[in-house]
Amino acid sequence: MSYGYSQRLVYANKKADAKSLGVALGRLCIDLEIPVGTVANRLGVSRATVYNWFWGITNPTQAKVADISKMMQSLKNRK
Repeated sequence: MSYGYSQRLVYANKKADAKSLGVALGRLCIDLEIPVGTVANRLGVSRATVYNWFWGITNPTQAKVADISKMMQSLKNRK
């Protein structure tokens, strides 16, 4: 069950560096209301990892960049 994104996360994501791939992914997922669990499952990482990316705390590893880029393109096509 998804409860949506907290106001704190939305605010932090808006304030974070948009050049970060994780932050950009977060903005897209927030906009499209894609649950963190869905992102984590699709990318094979933990929910905590996805939250850290969305907050701009950490950046995705090089090993995940291609997968994230593909996911983002797929999500953008849904818009």
